[in-house]
Amino acid sequence: MCWATGDDEGDAMTSPTPGTTPDYPFDRDTALEPPREWAELQERCPVAHVRLPSGDTAQLVTRYDDVRTVLSDGRFRRGGADAARVSTTKDGGLFARSGGSGAAEGEGHLRWRRLLTPSFTIRKMETWRSRIQEMTDDLIDDLVKSGTPGNLSARLGLPLPVRVICALVGAPAEDQDKFAHWSQVMLTLTRYSQEEVERAYLEFNAYVSDLVDAKRATPGDDLLSELTQISDSQDGRLGHDELIATVRALLLAGHETTSNMIAIMAAMLLAEPDRYQAVVDDPELIRGTVEEVLRLDSTLSVIGFPRVATEDVDLDGRHVPAGSTIIPARLAANRDPRKFDDPARFDPRRENAAQHLAFGIGAHYCLGQPLARMELQVVLGTLTRRLPSLRLRDRPEDLRLRTGLLSGGLQDVWVTW
Repeated sequence: MCWATGDDEGDAMTSPTPGTTPDYPFDRDTALEPPREWAELQERCPVAHVRLPSGDTAQLVTRYDDVRTVLSDGRFRRGGADAARVSTTKDGGLFARSGGSGAAEGEGHLRWRRLLTPSFTIRKMETWRSRIQEMTDDLIDDLVKSGTPGNLSARLGLPLPVRVICALVGAPAEDQDKFAHWSQVMLTLTRYSQEEVERAYLEFNAYVSDLVDAKRATPGDDLLSELTQISDSQDGRLGHDELIATVRALLLAGHETTSNMIAIMAAMLLAEPDRYQAVVDDPELIRGTVEEVLRLDSTLSVIGFPRVATEDVDLDGRHVPAGSTIIPARLAANRDPRKFDDPARFDPRRENAAQHLAFGIGAHYCLGQPLARMELQVVLGTLTRRLPSLRLRDRPEDLRLRTGLLSGGLQDVWVTW
């Protein structure tokens, strides 16, 4: 799976031979099991050419230390218009758009983070726990009333995070479906057309622009109101476009990824019922279980955040030319035996589980990770307390992946109790 210059060692990477480059994402035998190629590449070819859904090629990095380097080293910047296109749309997808996935690069991004970080501390996010608990209880009440079997994805996984995001930004609850639709279209890989993407961006930006104006004029007790008032002597305050980008980042990271992770967590634990029963018996395992789920998930990040090498770089002794698009495979890195002992083993007491890269690392480390972790903890604690006999309706091997979007995950996860 490596393509070399023809030297004896085969270390230097060059353009792959036409017709030999594997398509990425890789196929897999079952939804919950990682593709076999990840482990093979980690051993034999930690920097490998792959073909993306757009038809463009990039270099896939799978070892933990290399992925960490690509995510945190300033020689690799976030993908832009000159990066390999990821999606089949004309613009190449979310990561190729200017400001598509968040705020600016470089100093602009650092300024954005400095201004936002105080609003996303663990302590700050903890103030939302009781409201998230109330939302979770309401949704589980409805799930139980609807009777068994129930669609956990549709009845809990999808609605909870979008309710949380709407509450965070002070958007009316009746607009939840709009937010859910916009986030899915923006994250298209192969599912939506360029025209549908452009319409989603226009509608979303117009909606949030009006919302920002309203919060500046009449602040409430929501996070967006707080962000409109942020100002300091060094950085001034967040501009209008920055606030729109911030809400977009909250929506995409806080809704799509957390929605899917709730279903993934349930499936991963119920596929091996002893994992779920362990939390029923000992709620102290909730935090460790959530971290292991985040570490072992192999489905959520279909492509990840592409990076572009700004200069010639060596990774694992392999030459990566300036201008190359790199795909740091975070989910593969989380299963690297060089970092995690017996990496396929699910261990809620694993000491270094939280060193996974599910939320990235470095300058682009996910600001909303305290909120995502809290939502998963609340959901797991509530399910195990209220539905201790929960189980999958279908066989684990019958679960199916979501396709066509940058955020993967599972299709409907049906449960019984």
